[in-house]
Amino acid sequence: MKDYVLAYITAKDKPQALSIGRALVEERLAACVNVIDNMTSIYRWEGEINEDSEAVLIAKTSAEKAEALTERVKQLHTYTCPCVALIPVIGGNPAYLEWLGENVG
Repeated sequence: MKDYVLAYITAKDKPQALSIGRALVEERLAACVNVIDNMTSIYRWEGEINEDSEAVLIAKTSAEKAEALTERVKQLHTYTCPCVALIPVIGGNPAYLEWLGENVG
């Protein structure tokens, strides 16, 4: 089985998440991207604790495309240090995983 990952990405809002997600799919860096709007993040940045509304992207891709996906998110994102966390896929529906592999080129 080919290795796959889920990329957990946060964005400042839904429009930015949709823009990044569409680019990742169009460029075959992800087979599919889910966008979850209106998530609240609490985090420390530059010594201050912040609480903001954000959108979450979950991008499904191959492990071999993960580095390129991360670099593309960094190019498209407005954050200085965007969240891109990779989660390995250890199994799943074989037909879905085959589809995933076919759609990330």
